[in-house]
Amino acid sequence: MNKKLLQKNSYFSLEGRLIAIFSVAIMLAIATTALVFSQVAELWVASIISLLLSLLLGIALLRRFIRPINKIFDALLDSMQSFKDSDFSVSIASDRNDELGQLVDAHNEIRETLRRERLELNQKELLLDTVNQTTPIAMLLVNDKQHITYSNMSARKLLRQGKLLEGLDFSELINTSMPFLENALRQKADGLFSVDQQGEVETYHVSCRQFRLHGQPHDLYLIREMTREFSRQEVATWKKVIQVISHELNNSLAPISSLAHSGQLILDTNQTESLQQLFSTIEERATYLKQFIDGYTQFAKLPSPNIETVDLADYIQSIIDMTSAQTTSIPQNTEVRFDPAQIQQVLINLLKNASESGSPSDEITLEATLKANQLIIQVNDKGKGMSAEELHNGLLPFYSTKPTGSGLGLPLCREIIEAHDGRIQLNNRQGGGLNVCLVIPQ
Repeated sequence: MNKKLLQKNSYFSLEGRLIAIFSVAIMLAIATTALVFSQVAELWVASIISLLLSLLLGIALLRRFIRPINKIFDALLDSMQSFKDSDFSVSIASDRNDELGQLVDAHNEIRETLRRERLELNQKELLLDTVNQTTPIAMLLVNDKQHITYSNMSARKLLRQGKLLEGLDFSELINTSMPFLENALRQKADGLFSVDQQGEVETYHVSCRQFRLHGQPHDLYLIREMTREFSRQEVATWKKVIQVISHELNNSLAPISSLAHSGQLILDTNQTESLQQLFSTIEERATYLKQFIDGYTQFAKLPSPNIETVDLADYIQSIIDMTSAQTTSIPQNTEVRFDPAQIQQVLINLLKNASESGSPSDEITLEATLKANQLIIQVNDKGKGMSAEELHNGLLPFYSTKPTGSGLGLPLCREIIEAHDGRIQLNNRQGGGLNVCLVIPQ
């Protein structure tokens, strides 16, 4: 409830009131002096009496002037003390029209602003704490003395069966509850860690962020148990693999079985002249099946890159000579470092995709630049581009938009580029077509 401190009315500025008080005091002093001198014959006695009466009248007038001002200042001091205690419910009511009234109005405006901001802050803190307490990610805030200053419900369940963690020694707690993560947490590293617990593999993602809170260094640890999520993804991946392999095997083995049966019928009728075509078809399907299996083998057994120093202009020109792609300006006398065989495999695969996209051959370009210690290679075409779904899933294994595609071309490119600590990006071009951008640190 707001506290109202009522003040008396005033219609003059403080300066005007002071002038009025002094004017009244002077006039009263003159009148008093004249009255005293008319009644007292002796001059010195009349002077003393006049001085005393004038002083008393002046003090009375000054106290009448100062009393309401003191009340306002007392109210302001009480309000400031309330502010210090984070209580913004105290407001001051005043109908003064002078500078003090303006000061009171400014105080009330500040109080209302602080009250609203405090209310909003409390609501945000409540929302943030609710989010932190309900998130499945375990959160631990540790100060520079390795004492836990904050933990959420997930952290308590993971490390201490739901009991409070605040005030405990972080190192001792981790050593007791999760010794398999002790090294990762001590190194303050980010990454995935798998451990064998009672015959079951548990996977955790651990990250650490450092910042200053109230001028003191703190570490924020985030621990997420990801075993179930990884298991679901692994099952989904295996289902996809089995589905793709089964589809391709059936597409090849069913015709081969049918052709073998037809060959047996031909042998029974001694009409061997058509066997040559039959064997050629079987060979074609068997070759396709071998290439399909080899593609999976290559994806699964990708070797580490053999980094070499390469002249960029000569290397790009050699790729151009093997394809029908065009090129723009390539930096001359520029050396870069990567595995030339693996990057060649990536570029040929991307240029092959560009030529199969329906793009005119003269619109397929290969560009390379070196900027900020990063080699940027771009393959552009004017084909049909990709839909939003294709852009999102195009780099995932086993995803293909081609009827006979294995879904391993772009994922293999991604594996090679990421093995070089780089990244690959797919973007639709304005005016149609696709841009594939490779960024390789140097």
